[in-house]
Amino acid sequence: MVCLGNICRSPLAHGILQHLADKENLGWQVHSAGTGNWHVGNPPDRRSVLAARNLGYEIGTQRARHFSTEFFEEYDHILVMDRNNLKDVLNLAVTQEHRQKVRLFLVDGEVRDPYYDNDLFDPVSLEVEQRCKEILRELRH
Repeated sequence: MVCLGNICRSPLAHGILQHLADKENLGWQVHSAGTGNWHVGNPPDRRSVLAARNLGYEIGTQRARHFSTEFFEEYDHILVMDRNNLKDVLNLAVTQEHRQKVRLFLVDGEVRDPYYDNDLFDPVSLEVEQRCKEILRELRH
C-alpha cells in the first residue's frame, strides 16, 4: 500500500487488509510505504489511528517507510492511493514485471488524502475498508 507520506491512507489500507487476511489465516504479508520520505519512522497520523480504531482495527504500531525499489521484488502487488503516487512508483520500476505489479488501490479512482481535512478521515477509512474487503475476495483464490 503506497501513499504520499505513509501516515494517513496507506497505513489504513495496510492495517485493515492485514487484519482481514490474518482473520482468515491467509498468511499474507501486507506493508505500506510513502513516496515521500519526510515521515519515515513516525507512527500513522493520530486521526488515521482513531478512524481505524473506530472501525475495530489497530494501526498505531506501524511506522512510516519510504518506498524502495526492493519492494518490487518483495511484494506481489503494489497498490497506490492516487495517480501521482502511481506515476512516482512506476518511474522507479525497471522491468515490465515490476510495472505489472503496480495499480491504483481503487478500481475507479483515487483515495482522497484526508491530511488537510479532519472530516475526511472517517469516510476515507470506510472507503478503504470496503476496498480491502474486495481485494481480499479478489486475491484469496
